[in-house]
Amino acid sequence: MLFHILELQEIVSINMKYYFVGIKGTGMSGLACILNDLGNTVIGYDDYKEHKFTENELELRNIKIYNDSSYQLTNEIVVYSAALDENHVELQRAKEKNLKILKYNEMLGEVTKKFKTITISGCHGKTTTSSMLSHVIDNIIGCSYLIGDGTGKSNKESDYFVIEACEYKRHFLAYHPYMSVITNIELDHTDYYKDINDMVDAYQSLLNNTKFKTVLCGDDKLVRKLTTHIDTMYYGLNDNNDIIAKNISYYKDYTCFDVYINDIFYGNIKIKLAGNHMVLNTLAVIGICNNLGLNKYDVIEQLETFTGAKRRYQIKEIENTIIIDDYAHHPTEIKATIEATRNKYKYKKIIALFMPNTYSRVKDFYKAFADSLNKADYVYLFDIAKGRENPNDFKGISSKLILDNLNNAEMITLNDEQKLLKHKGDVLLFMSCQNIYIIEEKLERLLGDKVGKEN
Repeated sequence: MLFHILELQEIVSINMKYYFVGIKGTGMSGLACILNDLGNTVIGYDDYKEHKFTENELELRNIKIYNDSSYQLTNEIVVYSAALDENHVELQRAKEKNLKILKYNEMLGEVTKKFKTITISGCHGKTTTSSMLSHVIDNIIGCSYLIGDGTGKSNKESDYFVIEACEYKRHFLAYHPYMSVITNIELDHTDYYKDINDMVDAYQSLLNNTKFKTVLCGDDKLVRKLTTHIDTMYYGLNDNNDIIAKNISYYKDYTCFDVYINDIFYGNIKIKLAGNHMVLNTLAVIGICNNLGLNKYDVIEQLETFTGAKRRYQIKEIENTIIIDDYAHHPTEIKATIEATRNKYKYKKIIALFMPNTYSRVKDFYKAFADSLNKADYVYLFDIAKGRENPNDFKGISSKLILDNLNNAEMITLNDEQKLLKHKGDVLLFMSCQNIYIIEEKLERLLGDKVGKEN
């Protein structure tokens, strides 16, 4: 598809009209909110007709969403999701009218030029870290932000813009970072990256584009391989970092630890999150806030009030049954999430429910998925979610590859919520970046009805 080369003032201004194709995507919905907040008109289109959690912020802004081609295109700038085929009917309509068309990351890249942008990237942890950082900065000095949980807001009075920067197809290289965080590097998106060295190269390019300072996870061996041309702070649990967490204590409802920066005590931190990976995410946030010169007592206070990103370890308790909704969709994330849950709920059975995303990820990581899922007491496995890939290109690849390597498991569908009632009193851990929340919500209603009848 031919994309128009546009000047910044032509793309990001006020009183303009944008047509978002695939607006219910987690990044797309947040970006739509930002452009709306900047004083523009935003109209949306999505193939998916059912309600998604990403629509909540769009509805608050009265952004209309179409599911057909009835919207009459005139002079809009068209922004489309990376998950869509470039031959999509709405893009073809836009092309026929010779409208300006940009991919999501291209549009976001233009917006990042307007602010001192802080990019949060990494294979894992970027959504929670960017959400936590935006929460802290926004409540202290104000900021704009775009989080990968469908959340986006523009604050015209603030210089700072916190964004989750995804590495998929090197999309984050379209952005213009003032400061960068890299939480970790691990092979993923094997439908695009040829090997781990290719992925490391992408992150190196991101650092090369960063203008002011970087905050990097020094516990990650691949991150340590990156070279930087600007001031860098390393964070982690190991002693060779600039920002270190010590004396970590885990409790049912929170985690406590001491933080030291360059061997000087920073403070005792209390967060309402579980797991070492959440401690690391918090250290990244402290690193950025320290570089911005924010008062440490204000930072510590805001960290304690942070309750988590959407669909990132969200906990509900119905009677004595614990339901956890998490976005984990990579073997490392699944392992960390189950281990954190085991640590938090030591005396309960952990029932893991997992819906794989993309055939290429299952093809390359099915044994790793099984190894991670086997840390649960029982596993319910869904078919691979239909996403951007064509299943005909992956003959013989299915969830059965994972199932055959699991110890205690069975297949399940989104309509099998009745099966899960036998796990009352246990922890049910729902993990996926796809629509696994459908069966989760059905189970919650069932459990609620049961409680009501028993009472």
